[in-house]
This record gives sequence, structure tokens and C-alpha cells, in this order.
Amino acid sequence: MTLSSPDKSGAASLEAIARNGGTLRRIAARIPTYLSDLRENPAWLPMFMLARTMPARRLHWRGAKPVRPARNVGETMFAGVDRDAVVGALRTEGLYSGLMLPAAIHEEIARFAERTPCFGNFDRRLEFLPEKHADAEKHFGRPLLSGHYFERVLDCNAAVAVQRDPLLLDIAAHYLGSQAKLITTRVWWSFPTGGVSDADKNMASLGKYHFDLDDWRMLKFFFYLVPVDNDTGPHVYVRGSHNRRILKHQLTLLVGHSAEEVLGVYGEQSPVTLTGQAGLGFVEDPFGFHMGTVPTRTPRLMMEVGFGVSPPSRRRFHGEPVIR
Repeated sequence: MTLSSPDKSGAASLEAIARNGGTLRRIAARIPTYLSDLRENPAWLPMFMLARTMPARRLHWRGAKPVRPARNVGETMFAGVDRDAVVGALRTEGLYSGLMLPAAIHEEIARFAERTPCFGNFDRRLEFLPEKHADAEKHFGRPLLSGHYFERVLDCNAAVAVQRDPLLLDIAAHYLGSQAKLITTRVWWSFPTGGVSDADKNMASLGKYHFDLDDWRMLKFFFYLVPVDNDTGPHVYVRGSHNRRILKHQLTLLVGHSAEEVLGVYGEQSPVTLTGQAGLGFVEDPFGFHMGTVPTRTPRLMMEVGFGVSPPSRRRFHGEPVIR
């Protein structure tokens, strides 16, 4: 038997088959979550179908109600932050970096995360202590790329203080409109590990540019709770990608796209890789393309506080996917 390399057309066909197969698997994995969202809130479906298109988004943004000028902001832990500068950067770039958690706050959240069991790969059946990550992988017989705390984060007073900080809501209200409300609070680990499937990476929003479709209008604040360098899985954001979208990326049901596709539209210089010390915070419009990279050396511990304009899920903790 003689083995030969396929010609270019054959190679392209095989690549297309593999790509389409991966697409179908990603869609299939999300179906239980989609059905649960639809059953709870029928208004989810038009949002999911239309919020990816620029005409529908612009129409919805026209419904943003202005914040009353007399709005008073209470005492904040983020000293020296100019709200108008943050909102201005979000409107033009989709990203603002320069928030900093007080040391006492991010250290308390990190201690909580170190001593509290988390759930691997979003699955509540895969519970382990972060320091036992390697043992947990052996026990469960699978790579554990992430460890989430879900509602357990509300047992951490410092985390609750961050989500309730009045400056975060004030920024969200001036960007999203006065309808802005808290819809997500998360603390989670991303672990270096081997043999990770594309499905696990997609579930953890790692390794591929994507945009979020959790609501018509959203804003997400992120905080590093450990130092993050290029080996710790830094977050990457494509500046300006929240304001425009090619037709192909509006009409597909998938929110994830290759770096080649994304950077071909927005330019090789558009991504910002965010590294920094523990406590570093940044805020982004998550309709812009972004991704978390996979840690290669040390685990990343991160917090997210998200705002939107629609009610959050009542069944699951802040968008927790349905795992079957």
C-alpha cells in the first residue's frame, strides 16, 4: 500500500470537515444551556439571535436611559479613578485598564480561594481544593482546566465588597444606561494542564477569540488575584472590536473565531495583552473580541463582576452552564 499526501483541494476538504465537526460539537455541548435559558426566559432567544448583529444592537442601545446628573456615588475602594475617563475609553476602545484593588481586599479573596473547594470545568461533580489540583486530575481521570466557586464566592466578604462597590455600578450606568444592574459575580482558577480538549477550552473561554452574548448590553470588570505574566494565562482584548463587526461574524451562530480571522479585520496591533501584579483590574465591553489564554506555568486566579440590562438567571449562579 502506498500512502500519498492529498492535493490542495483534498487537504482543504479535510480541513473543512474537521472544522465543521468541531463546530457541531461546540453547538451540541451548549444546547442544554440554551434550552434552560429559553425555558426560563423566552426573551432570551431574540436577544441571542439578534444581539450579534450591529443594526439590532444599535437600535437597542438607543433605549439606554441617561443617568440623572444628581446621582451620588458612595465611598469607593478605587481611589483616584475618573469615571468619565473610564467611560470615554470604553466607548472608543472597548477597554480601560488602571483599576487597582486594595491589597487587603485581593489578599483576602485569594486566601478564601486557596482554602475553599472549587468545581472543575464548571461541573459540580468535580470538586477539589486548588492545592490538590494534580491529585484531583488523577482521581477524576481527566484534565481540569478551570475551578469555579459559583455561589460560594458570596461567603467571602471581600468579594462581596467588590461587587457592591458604588464606582463599578456608576461606571456601568454611565456606559450602559441607568438600567444597568449586576448580573455576574465570579471567582475562578485557570490551571496549567495537559491533554485539554477543544471542548474544555471553549467552555472555559480560553485559547480562542470570542465575544459574549449574555445580554444586549454588558460591561465586565476583571481583577487579577495573583500576579499574571505571559506564562499565567493573561487576558487579551481586541481594541475597537466592540464597535464594528463584519457580516460573517454577525450571521454565524458561533461567537468564537480564529485569530487569523479576527486580526485580519481589526489589525495585528489591535490586541492588548493584560499582565500585571495581583489586584490589577480592567473593564471591557465583552461584545468586543477577547480571550483568556491557557496558563503554561502557574495558575491564574481571577474575579469578574459583570453588569447588564436584563435580569440574571434565577436557576443557575450567574450564567453557570448546564453540564450533562
